[in-house]
Amino acid sequence: MVRARLLVPVFLLMTACSTAAPETRAPMTWDDLTSRARPAPDVEVRYGEDPYQVVDLWKPAGDGPFPTVLMVHGGCWTTSVADRTLMAWIADDLRGRGIAVWNIDYRGVDRPGGGYPGTFHDVARAADALRANAAAHGLDLSRVVAVGHSAGGHLALWLAGRPKLPADSRLRTGDPLPIASVVSLGGLPDLEQARAEEQGCGPQVIDQLVGPPTISSRQVYRDTSIPQLAPLGVEQVLVNGDADRIIPTHFAGDYAAKMRAAGDEVTVHIVPDQGHVELIAPDSPAWARAAQAIEQALGR
Repeated sequence: MVRARLLVPVFLLMTACSTAAPETRAPMTWDDLTSRARPAPDVEVRYGEDPYQVVDLWKPAGDGPFPTVLMVHGGCWTTSVADRTLMAWIADDLRGRGIAVWNIDYRGVDRPGGGYPGTFHDVARAADALRANAAAHGLDLSRVVAVGHSAGGHLALWLAGRPKLPADSRLRTGDPLPIASVVSLGGLPDLEQARAEEQGCGPQVIDQLVGPPTISSRQVYRDTSIPQLAPLGVEQVLVNGDADRIIPTHFAGDYAAKMRAAGDEVTVHIVPDQGHVELIAPDSPAWARAAQAIEQALGR
């Protein structure tokens, strides 16, 4: 009798194993991406004297005009974590699709002059330099799509929100480059939420990015966190992987709810079995979904 009772669960276990779906693969690591041969950009453009005040331009074959993506790397807003070269593989993929990529770099919070306001000033200057260089390189700026990964997702959205910056903000400049649409890849758009939940890059880095409230008793998120600028008035697409161990997927849904309530058009795509690295790996389902969103945003 005892043996009979034991055989039932064993049989059920064997049956379940024979019909179960194949085991899903572990998410990609950074080495899985960066160990690949890295493609090279076509042109390097400087917008300042610091080694990180530079842009890589990826140009498709031909004379143009080329549809253009403004790309922003992540790395927790920290130069020692990542720079623009981390985006090389997807920039190359877009170049092969006939899309020019203006892949910007900037001083992170760990660089002299980075943090608040320097990191934001760099990103703004790099974006506006696109307009100054467009004619020379055959770039079509009629519908610029900003694409950012991780912390770069926040910065890409921030670039789209520059016209909404408070008039007294140290980050406000005249006539910012118009952004038609944003595609955020595993982004951190709501700095207040990320700081409160202590997820993503951690509270210390966010504190360095937004600056101290002791500067004229300023509200540190007023000109730095995207929901504070709502509505942006541009289309926003958020692509996240459901196996992302760095950026919680609920960040995308929570952000979308806030921005929709303010009147913005926000679409969220959660891609199954994809992690944080897959979002910038050109052979992944996550990137396939992101590239589709980029092409749609460009009207292709």
